[in-house]
Amino acid sequence: MKDLSDYRKSYEKSELLENTIPDDAIQLFHKWFYEAEEQEDGEVNAMTVSSIGLDGFPKSRVVLLKKFNEEGFIFYTNYNSEKGKAILQNPNICISFFWPTLERQVIIKGTAEKTAAVISDTYFDSRPEGSKLGAIVSNQSEVIPSRAFLDEKLKVLENELSGSEIKRPENWGGFLVKPIEVEFWQGRANRLHDRIRYQLNQDFSWKIDRLSP
Repeated sequence: MKDLSDYRKSYEKSELLENTIPDDAIQLFHKWFYEAEEQEDGEVNAMTVSSIGLDGFPKSRVVLLKKFNEEGFIFYTNYNSEKGKAILQNPNICISFFWPTLERQVIIKGTAEKTAAVISDTYFDSRPEGSKLGAIVSNQSEVIPSRAFLDEKLKVLENELSGSEIKRPENWGGFLVKPIEVEFWQGRANRLHDRIRYQLNQDFSWKIDRLSP
C-alpha cells in the first residue's frame, strides 16, 4: 500500500469574504471562471458531473461545459449513454469545477433538463466534421468488441456521408443544469478554507451562508 500521509500543500493565494462577494451566485461564478481562464493551464471548462445511475450507485465523470448564463450550465452528451439515461431518470445532479492554480473549487447542485432542439442543433453544427461523425458512430457506453470495430464503423460512415450535410442524431444533445445551490471553496492556510454557499430562494434571490471548512 502506498502511503500518501506526507502529501500536503498550504493554500495561501487568496481569500473569500462576505464583504467582497456579489449577491448573485452566477455573477461570482462568472468572475471566478474568467480568472481561471487567465491563470489556469488546460481546459478550464472541464467539470465533473455526478449522477445516480440506474443501478442506484452514484457515478462521476469529467465533461466539458459549453455555455453558462443566469439560467444555468449546458453540456452535451448522448442521451442513450449511461450518463444520459441516468440523468433522464433522476435529473438531480451535481457538477463541480477544480482550478488548482487558483486553489479553488465550485460545487453546484441542480436539476438537469434537455435543451431545446434548436440549441442542440446550433452547437452540433458548430462542431468539426470528425466530432460530428464520432457522435453518430459511437453508441456511447455500449460494449464493443475492439477499437478496430469502432474505427471501421467510422470509415464506413465517412464514405456514406462524404460531401453530405451531417445532421445531429436525435439521441444526441444538450443538458441544461439549473442550479439550486452553489458552493465556492477557496483554499486557505492551516486547512481553514473559505466556504461560501449560495442557496436559491423561491423568489430567485440567493441565501448566502459561510460553512465551516
